[in-house]
Amino acid sequence: MKFILSSLKLLKAVQSLSGVINSNNTLPILDDFLFNISENELKITASDLETTMMVTIQPDMVEGTGEVTIPARLLIDILKNFPDIPVSFNIDETTLAIEITTGEGRYKMVGHKSDEFPQLPVLKESMSCEIPADVLVCGFEKTVFATGNDEIRPVMTGVFMEMTNEGMNFVATDAHKLVRYRRLDIKTEVPASFIIPKKPLNQLKNALSSKADEMVNVEFNKTNASFSMPGLKLVCRLIDGKYPNYNAVIPQSNPNKLTIDRQLLLSAIRRVAIFSSKATHQIRFKIAGQELTLTAEDNDYYNEAKERLSCNYEGNDMEIGFNSRFFQEMLGNLNQTEVMLEMSAPNRAGLIIPVDNQNADEDILMLLMPVMLN
Repeated sequence: MKFILSSLKLLKAVQSLSGVINSNNTLPILDDFLFNISENELKITASDLETTMMVTIQPDMVEGTGEVTIPARLLIDILKNFPDIPVSFNIDETTLAIEITTGEGRYKMVGHKSDEFPQLPVLKESMSCEIPADVLVCGFEKTVFATGNDEIRPVMTGVFMEMTNEGMNFVATDAHKLVRYRRLDIKTEVPASFIIPKKPLNQLKNALSSKADEMVNVEFNKTNASFSMPGLKLVCRLIDGKYPNYNAVIPQSNPNKLTIDRQLLLSAIRRVAIFSSKATHQIRFKIAGQELTLTAEDNDYYNEAKERLSCNYEGNDMEIGFNSRFFQEMLGNLNQTEVMLEMSAPNRAGLIIPVDNQNADEDILMLLMPVMLN
């Protein structure tokens, strides 16, 4: 077998797959990429048994067909050090010896048989729908930061994708914060939902970022989900379990509403939070009239900070505490100019909602649990 293609083209393909490969694999074959060479295309696959991802590229020249696995780290390291030049791969089908040639250079490595490499799972009794790539990317970007890391509650370590006849929801929570990103332009006749783990989600997000205008075919059953488009396919195992009833924790009556410039608030919180307790990251919001006062203190080191900001406020004067790190994460994941903070009481969750959303088909709601004030 032999094929020739651009070193940069191949490097981009294998780098997009490298995140699938674990640093410590129980099976040595999982340290390799699977190369499937056919008459006019090259399919490259990476797998960790839970997630399998394949990209398809067109070489400049192909002789022969077949399969071989190639050590991933060795291949990426040599490709990184090539300029953008044609590289030729010669593979001995008997010994699986691989020779890479580039003009004056010659590099040799040994591949492995493809028999033990995991195959792309075939989904049975599945449902499918088509979703624009930019919707998936945006949904993942807006929610993944709010997922949890607690393995005791695995359903919270992924993003909940919920499709209904009213719209599509991307939801993530770690029990301290919750984000719901809703698209009103993506609807399905039959309601369906699944929980996608963070790792394949991030792989997919990175791969789709440059393909925003294309459609993704999403196919899923109770155990697996497949995301495919021309040149790309990812199949992953889903998180098993029932997602919490997130609607039940979203307060419906919030008479106290504060509207403020998002960047102004974010910058002030960043400054004040430097002086907060490293244990609690607590920051105090004191709202009186049309003025918001942010305060933070660390009694162990006698550190203290206070800033006053002008805002538009409707409601009763109140004081409420929030985790400054979580608040910064939420504001940082929005790009609207103004946000509204809706509150009911100091011991009830606060809602952060963008005010000037330009996309009528998009609805973003962020919820943050308060912290007890000292």
